[in-house]
Amino acid sequence: MTTTHYTGEERRKRIFAIVGASSGNLVEWFDFYVYAFCAIYFAPAFFPSDDPTVQLLNTAGVFAAGFLMRPIGGWLFGRVADKHGRKNSMMISVLMMCAGSLVIACLPTYASIGAWAPFLLLMARLFQGLSVGGEYGTTATYMSEVALRGQRGFFASFQYVTLIGGQLLAVLTVVILQQFLSADELKAYGWRIPFVVGAVAAVISLVLRRSLKETTTAEVRQNKDAGSMSALFRDHKAAFITVLGYTAGGSLIFYTFTTYMQKYLVNTVHMDAKVASYIMTGALFLYMCMQPVFGMLADKIGRRASMLWFGGLGTLCTVPLLLTLKTTTSPIIAFVLITLALAIVSFYTSISGLVKAEMFPVQVRALGVGLAYAVANAIFGGSAEYVALGLKNMGMENTFYWYVTAMMAIAFLFSLRLPKKPAYLHEDH
Repeated sequence: MTTTHYTGEERRKRIFAIVGASSGNLVEWFDFYVYAFCAIYFAPAFFPSDDPTVQLLNTAGVFAAGFLMRPIGGWLFGRVADKHGRKNSMMISVLMMCAGSLVIACLPTYASIGAWAPFLLLMARLFQGLSVGGEYGTTATYMSEVALRGQRGFFASFQYVTLIGGQLLAVLTVVILQQFLSADELKAYGWRIPFVVGAVAAVISLVLRRSLKETTTAEVRQNKDAGSMSALFRDHKAAFITVLGYTAGGSLIFYTFTTYMQKYLVNTVHMDAKVASYIMTGALFLYMCMQPVFGMLADKIGRRASMLWFGGLGTLCTVPLLLTLKTTTSPIIAFVLITLALAIVSFYTSISGLVKAEMFPVQVRALGVGLAYAVANAIFGGSAEYVALGLKNMGMENTFYWYVTAMMAIAFLFSLRLPKKPAYLHEDH
C-alpha cells in the first residue's frame, strides 16, 4: 500500500495526533511503573519484615491488585471511548492517574498509621489500575485509527515506544536519585519524589490531550451497538477470544523481562541494585528503539507473520535465556541476554495495539481492544512478579520459566487464528 493519497496537511495532522496521544501514554505508564522500580526502597515502609523476599512479595501483591482493576477500566473506558469519543476517554484516564500518583507520594508509612498505610497504598494502586486499564485500549484504538495507511505498523508502534519510554524514565529517575541520595535516604523519603514528578507530568499531558482531534463521528457514537458488551460478544466473540489468547502470553513475557527483571537481577542473580538499574536502563532504551523497526518489519511481512515469529521464538528461547541469565556474573552478558529477549518480545509489542484494533469494527473497537487486553493482562501480566517470587520462595524458581514458555506456545497457537487480511481498519477510517 502507498500513502500518496494523503495531503501534506493531513499527514501533519495525523502525525501530530500520534505525538499527542503518545505523550499522554508515556506519562500514564511512567506513573504506573514508578511503583515497580521504587518497590525495593519503599517496601520496608509499608510492609515491615526481616525477609526482603517477603517484602517484595507484598509489594508485588499490591502491584498485581492494581492489575485486577484493569478489566473494569478496560470495560468502563472502552465504553466511554466508543460512546463519547476517544479524546474524552483519554483525558479522564490521565487525570485519574495523576490523582493516584499524588496520593502515593503523600502516604504516611506503617510506622505512622499502622495497617492503614498498606491499605491506602492498595486503594491508590487500584485507582491507578482502573486508569491504566482504560488507557491501553483507548490509546491503541486512537493511534491505530489515525496512523497512515500502509505505514500503520510503524506509526502504531509508537504506543509501545512511549509505553516503554514510561518504564525507561521510571528506571532513569531511580538511577538519578541513586546518584544523589543514599540507600537510607531513598528508603526514608527519596522514593516519593518520582510519584510527585509523575503527578505534575500528568497535568501537562492533560493539557496536550485537549488539543487532539476526535476520530469517531457523532453517527458512530450514537449507534445502538456503540460500546455495547452484548454487541461485542454477540457478533465478535471469536475475535475477542483470539485477542485474549495471544495477549495472555504477550503480557506475561513482557512483564517478565521488564518490570520483574530488575528484581530478578537483584534477588536471584545477586547483582547490586545500582548495577541492575544500569542494565535495565540500557536494555529498555534499546527495546524502545526497536519498536519502530519491528513496526516497519510488520508492514513488510504482515502482522500475522510477526505474531507467529513472536510466539515461536518465545517458546523456544525463554527457558535457555532465563537459565543462562540465572548463572551469569557478568553485567554485560546479562544486558545482552535481556536485550535478546526484548527483541523477541518486540515482534509483539510493536504492533500489539494495531493487531487488536484490526479485529473489531469502530463502534466496539475501544471496548473490544481494551477489555480483552485488560483481562489477559490482569490475570497473566499482573501476576508475573507474584508468581515468580512465590515459586522462588518455594524453591521452585525454574518452574516459572516453563510457565512462561507454555504461555508463549499458547500465544503461537492463537496467532495462527489471525486472518491473513484484517477484516477491519485495512482501509481508512
